[in-house]
Amino acid sequence: MIFKTEPLFEMRKHRILFVAHEMDPYVMLTDVARIARALPQAIQEKGMEIRVLMPRYGLINERRHRLHEVVRLSGINVVIGDNDNPLIIKVASLPQAKMQVYFLDNEDYFQRKYSLRDANEKFFEDNHERMIFFNKGVLDTVVKLGWSPDIIHCNGWMTSLIPLYIRKLYHDNPIFKDTKVVYSVYGSHFEERLPEDFISKACYEDMTESDLSLFTDLDCNAMYRGGATFADAIVIGQDNIDPTVLSHVHSLSDKPILMHQENEQWADHYFDLYQRILSNQSVLI
Repeated sequence: MIFKTEPLFEMRKHRILFVAHEMDPYVMLTDVARIARALPQAIQEKGMEIRVLMPRYGLINERRHRLHEVVRLSGINVVIGDNDNPLIIKVASLPQAKMQVYFLDNEDYFQRKYSLRDANEKFFEDNHERMIFFNKGVLDTVVKLGWSPDIIHCNGWMTSLIPLYIRKLYHDNPIFKDTKVVYSVYGSHFEERLPEDFISKACYEDMTESDLSLFTDLDCNAMYRGGATFADAIVIGQDNIDPTVLSHVHSLSDKPILMHQENEQWADHYFDLYQRILSNQSVLI
């Protein structure tokens, strides 16, 4: 008699969570949108399991892109200052990529018909609160999903609190027990300074304002420096990086750094970076 043997277990795919404040075809403000669209699909095609999270700005056409609310993820609230802000989570699928994109929504922060600037190109005064809401909401959404990412890849200034929050707020959460964070820096995407109360509002639980000391210049490049410092690896996402940001990144010599890539093998370089992080190798690529 011949018995068919089955493997005792099947190795699950590595899970990569991509986070960005814009993504083609939903919102295109800068090159981040192009990268946030192409990179997840390229990495998925290399055999990794992918999720993408971004804000649900009011200018996104829900009917055209077939967004629908994820009712089982309801009940999350994000406190900012004295306000308790309900988080609504919606999802859509990119059919050509077979990839799910989750959208974080809130009536006060994201249902206006513009993204980061109003009809007169004025930077919204509450963009700092929208950023805090989005960053904290991303991590609370992942916890609610029960989906443990091996790597969270944060793209751009609006995701720069996530590396800090992983270190300071979620380090004991089993969902993030083995999670590594990659942070991509880009060019200076706004010239304004965020309001002074950004620092106090971004503090949670036993965090102190000193934990946000790298962010205190309150400009775009300060966001990059802060995000890079608390990440496990850094990507130089463009050629036109501010010299102070580039110098700061290179001072973090214990972290793997991927320099900007524009060749045919660009996705291979990211894939190699992920593999090196997961095996705890430090290298300048």
